[in-house]
Amino acid sequence: MSFLRSKYYDHPDGEDAFGKIVATNKYAVSAGLAWSMFDVLTLSKPQGYVPTLGRFAYNTGPLMGMATAFTLTTLAATNARGKDDKINYFLGGVAAGGVFGAWKHNHVAGLCAGLFLGIAGVIKKMSVEQGWEFFPDTPLKQYGGLNIAENDWTIMADRPRNWTTEKKA
Repeated sequence: MSFLRSKYYDHPDGEDAFGKIVATNKYAVSAGLAWSMFDVLTLSKPQGYVPTLGRFAYNTGPLMGMATAFTLTTLAATNARGKDDKINYFLGGVAAGGVFGAWKHNHVAGLCAGLFLGIAGVIKKMSVEQGWEFFPDTPLKQYGGLNIAENDWTIMADRPRNWTTEKKA
């Protein structure tokens, strides 16, 4: 089960197809299960176990297909072109958009999703090459937490320890 801990950038692009597929599909499964739970509880409300599992498969399967299409297309483009650049990620995004269009039975939605995901892939590749992130990791304690007494982030400074109320004469 150590392959479940693999990350996309553990190996250079064009290598370790299985590890990269596992890395991208972890996110696809998470998003698919979350969306499926929302769909089952609020939108479709299927009656019974089999229709519920069908809705989970209907939502999660294509997301996994999109992640796999992106990964394999990027891998194939990197190996075929012999270059590791932004065009490979654009092609991967277009392939993922094609899977989305097939899922929705709408070629216009697939084209729009392909362009959007291709541009998102280019931006992601730029962030990796230039060393910046959209959502940098921040420590949780920086913004407080559940223990209010320990994490008091009010505007007012603490009162001096010898503070007392005004005495009336």
